Amino acid sequence: MFPPLRTARLTLRPVTLDDLDDVHSFQRRADVVRWMLGAEPRTREQSRASVIAMTGEDALRAEGDCLSLAVAGDAGVIGIVELVWRSQAERTAELGYLFHPDHGGRGLATEAATALLDRGFGEFGLHRVYARCHAGNEASARLLARIGMRQEARHVESYLFRGEWADRLVFATLARERLSR
Repeated sequence: MFPPLRTARLTLRPVTLDDLDDVHSFQRRADVVRWMLGAEPRTREQSRASVIAMTGEDALRAEGDCLSLAVAGDAGVIGIVELVWRSQAERTAELGYLFHPDHGGRGLATEAATALLDRGFGEFGLHRVYARCHAGNEASARLLARIGMRQEARHVESYLFRGEWADRLVFATLARERLSR
């Protein structure tokens, strides 16, 4: 199981069932799930199923595993960050995140994502981490740039999003780039 990771203002730790109220407080919001593929605001029962699934995502043991961490601060759980182990041979993972907008504008998402990236390259020995977002999700693209990821691609009309073709941005960073920062 993943040991808690502490930053200046946050604790990143495995998700527990006790996090349901906090997680539901942002998963139920249309402005939060707006950019998620196929997602609609969740009912409490849907959030409960989501939290139960995340409680089992507490380590990267094998390719395909997801490490989902609750981002806890003074106000409780304000978001989720995750790494998905995409390729063992290529030592590659994908970064994901979801945050409550009431806690935006203070650098908390940047702090959490940076800490998880650093742990991924350090402890897990990753070579490359990438992240993808809808081209219209400017806040997500800005976050990825802030944490030192570079935009590698814009895949034009590459996937169906809410019934329409959409562009997807791909950002990435390498271990050697993180070390040189």
